[in-house]
Amino acid sequence: MESNSIINGLWQIAIAIAIIFIGRIVINWVIQLLGKMMRRSDIDDILINFVSSITKAILLLLVFIAALNQVGVDTTSLIALIGAAGLAVGLALQNSLQNFAAGVMMIVFRPFKLGDFIEAGGVVGVVEQISIFSTVLKTGDNREIIVPNGQIYSDAITNYSARETRRIDMVFGIGYDDDMLAAKKVMASILEAHDLVLTEPAPVVAVTELADSSVNFNVRPWVKTEDYWAVRSDLIEQIKLTFDEQNISIPYPHLSIVREGSES
Repeated sequence: MESNSIINGLWQIAIAIAIIFIGRIVINWVIQLLGKMMRRSDIDDILINFVSSITKAILLLLVFIAALNQVGVDTTSLIALIGAAGLAVGLALQNSLQNFAAGVMMIVFRPFKLGDFIEAGGVVGVVEQISIFSTVLKTGDNREIIVPNGQIYSDAITNYSARETRRIDMVFGIGYDDDMLAAKKVMASILEAHDLVLTEPAPVVAVTELADSSVNFNVRPWVKTEDYWAVRSDLIEQIKLTFDEQNISIPYPHLSIVREGSES
């Protein structure tokens, strides 16, 4: 009777070992299959590695519990303990889980990619790294800013690099005594002559406002996205210099200082 019990116990241990051995083989196969399926869906490698790691850990835990159950260990309390520990960890890492969920959404839906110039989470810069929990941006003055993904995804995201072309919106004002048509012709000719200003869509120069001290024009050329800042600065400089040559004034506020005791 005792020998039968020992044999039965050894048999259960052997089955438990077999469960662990075969389970690991099956898990590795499942992980490889999962990785191939996600790569076919063009999912980012960061998310593939993370999901694979989490899935493997969960499956290994299930195999371990099944093996313990096979040798007669009561796993009910173990499962309850794991559940309680998971709940406690989840509550303690609530912000981290929010950042993780936002990171997954960003990697899946890709509102931006590496190298894009974006404004998100109150920060403006070029995307240098996207991870599960945070995104690294480089600012124009070469600062590195690490922004939690939850902060980015909970706010509006402006991707300045998403489209191939951008419109430059500028406003120029001239004096009421200046020749409005001549000024308009000057600005239109500068846009037409600039090599980096696109002809389609056509640039626009139009009167937009009769302000208190100036006649304001909207000047709106289209350029390739990578040329935006260079062309904007160049056009502002050219228009100002040409206005000076053509004696077209750009009104500016005047400050009158009245000395104390002087007569008005």
